[in-house]
Amino acid sequence: MFRTTISKAARPTLASAQIPRGIRGLKNINFGGSVETVHERADWPREKLLNYFKNDTLCLTGYGSQGYGQGLNLRDNGFKTIIGVRENGSSWKAAVEDGWVPGENLFPILEAVKRGTIVMNLLSDAAQSETWSQIKPLLTEGKTLYFSHGFSPVFEKLTHVDPPKNIDTIMVAPKGSGRTVRSLFKEGRGINSSFAVWNDVTGKAEEKAVALAIAIGSGYVYETTFQKEVYSDLYGERGCLMGGIHGMFLAQYEVLRENGHTPSEAFNETVEESTQSLYPLVGKHGMDYMYDACSTTARRGALDWYPVFKDTLKPVFQKLYASVRSGAETKRSLEFNSQSNYREELNKELDTIRNMEIWRVGKEVRKLRPENN
Repeated sequence: MFRTTISKAARPTLASAQIPRGIRGLKNINFGGSVETVHERADWPREKLLNYFKNDTLCLTGYGSQGYGQGLNLRDNGFKTIIGVRENGSSWKAAVEDGWVPGENLFPILEAVKRGTIVMNLLSDAAQSETWSQIKPLLTEGKTLYFSHGFSPVFEKLTHVDPPKNIDTIMVAPKGSGRTVRSLFKEGRGINSSFAVWNDVTGKAEEKAVALAIAIGSGYVYETTFQKEVYSDLYGERGCLMGGIHGMFLAQYEVLRENGHTPSEAFNETVEESTQSLYPLVGKHGMDYMYDACSTTARRGALDWYPVFKDTLKPVFQKLYASVRSGAETKRSLEFNSQSNYREELNKELDTIRNMEIWRVGKEVRKLRPENN
């Protein structure tokens, strides 16, 4: 199918994960006709960052995906960092396993918030809503409130999270899970992140947001708003990132099986080839490169059929975006995730996915990959 192959780039060593020492001016980049300012790691050398936050205690509430990734990166970069989670809960135990020390840099949530000068609220969306009445009074003048998702303040009528008007409130939203934030940092790379300002009391909120974005391990940072971030994030997760692509995988796999193809063939033609061969090309070089790398027959078919898929799916995406903007998706998430038995109910749905033939086949196919033998 392919005309060319791509050599695998050598990965940097872990030591190079530290923020580089060089510095340069900001870049104005033309993104398809729209010029944007992009901040990069080199704008904030490690020494500059450490000096900038020398009087701050960075308090991360929550030790889920983002708390884990951002917290460990900040600690490794030398910042005074503390974690706040429910004492002796599963997150507390996970933090202890990662080297956080109770009474030294690991505290119950409210104690951590009292100690922090920059409060990084990385609790789950539902937990942010549930704990806000206790946390808000501790966000005294001079502190900074930080989010990694615009969910809580944007949908304040549903979450009841209303940032104090007398403190800086900012956001840094990594474009990936906290696990990826961590793994890319360890590889000496950096995830891309967006930043936004909700309140600018000091006149330095934007500068602070960009600096924190680099401090947590971002490679480059671009500006957005809280509202645009949460709309695009909820929309993307339900669309191409997770829900939409899963639906397409299932539809293609089921049609192949209904037409007599074996499970292994259906899986390989649906998931294995896309994730192991084609999507990496798109990620590294772009869709145009992927088209160029395929056979003439593959190109002809893709060129004929992508407009059909686009025209068929666009009304679905329009409906999805409207549901996000209206708050319906937020309401659904809060109602479900606030139930006392939500973990049990969630696991029932996840078990349905785990037990689907396509993903059971996938486990066996992955065992056959050369690197697993």
